[in-house]
Amino acid sequence: MSRSLEAALRTKRAAGQKLLVPYLTGGFDGWADCVRAAVANGADAIEIGVPFSDPVMDGPVIQEASWKALDRGATPQSVLDEAADLDVEVPLAVMTYYNLAFRAGHQRFAAGLIRAGITGCILPDLPYIESAPWRLAAVAEGVEPVQLAAPTTPDHRLTELCAASRGFVYSVGLMGVTGGRAALAESAKVTAARCMAVTDTPVLVGVGISTPDRAAEVVQASDGVVVGTSMVAKMMAEGPEGVGELVAEYRAAIDTSSVN
Repeated sequence: MSRSLEAALRTKRAAGQKLLVPYLTGGFDGWADCVRAAVANGADAIEIGVPFSDPVMDGPVIQEASWKALDRGATPQSVLDEAADLDVEVPLAVMTYYNLAFRAGHQRFAAGLIRAGITGCILPDLPYIESAPWRLAAVAEGVEPVQLAAPTTPDHRLTELCAASRGFVYSVGLMGVTGGRAALAESAKVTAARCMAVTDTPVLVGVGISTPDRAAEVVQASDGVVVGTSMVAKMMAEGPEGVGELVAEYRAAIDTSSVN
C-alpha cells in the first residue's frame, strides 16, 4: 500500500520529531535488507536511488554503488519490483534522473512508482522552471514531486519552488555533488532557514551531512536531514548490520539535538 510521504513527515514533525531520511542505492546486493535495517533503527522514510549511467549529482561513493548495481543487472524496473516487496511501515521515495521519466513518459513513470508503493520522487537534473509537465503528471498519479532548493536559488524563485514541492523541500546543503566534506557548509543552514521562512512543507537538508554531529547541527535550522554518502558507504562495506547501526547513531544525534 502506498503511503503519503508528506503526510507521514508532517505527522512526525507535529509530534516534535526531527526527520531522518536515509538514501540507499537500489539494485545493490542486499539493498532491500539494508532498507529494512534502516527502518528498524529509526528512519522516517527511505530514499531509494535508482541507478543511472550518468549520475550528475552523485559523488564517487554513490557512483560506485550505482555502477556495481548496474553491473549485477539492476534496471529501473527491477528496482521497482524489489521495492514493491519491501513491506516497510514508512513511506518510500526514489531519487533518479529525468531521462528515465522522459523515456518512459511522465504518466507511465509515475504510475509505475505508485504500483511499487513509492509516493515520492526526486529528479535533481530537472530544473524547477522546466518541471511543470512532470509535476502535473506526477500529482495526477499520486506521486509527490520533491523540488530541490539550492544555495543559489533567488528569493523570488524560492517561494514559488517551495510552494510547488510535495513530500518535502530538499534543501541542498552546498553546491556540488554528494559526498563527505571537512565541515558542515554554512550554506546548509542558511538555505534551510530561507526555505523554512517561506513554506510549511517539511524542509530537509541533504548533501554534505556526512556525520551524526553535522546532522544534529543542521536540524537546528531545518525539519530534518537526508543522509546518502555515509549510508551507501556502510551498505557497501558492512551490509544491513552496518546500515542499521549508522541509522541508529543519526537517530540518537538528531533526537538529542531536538530536545536541547
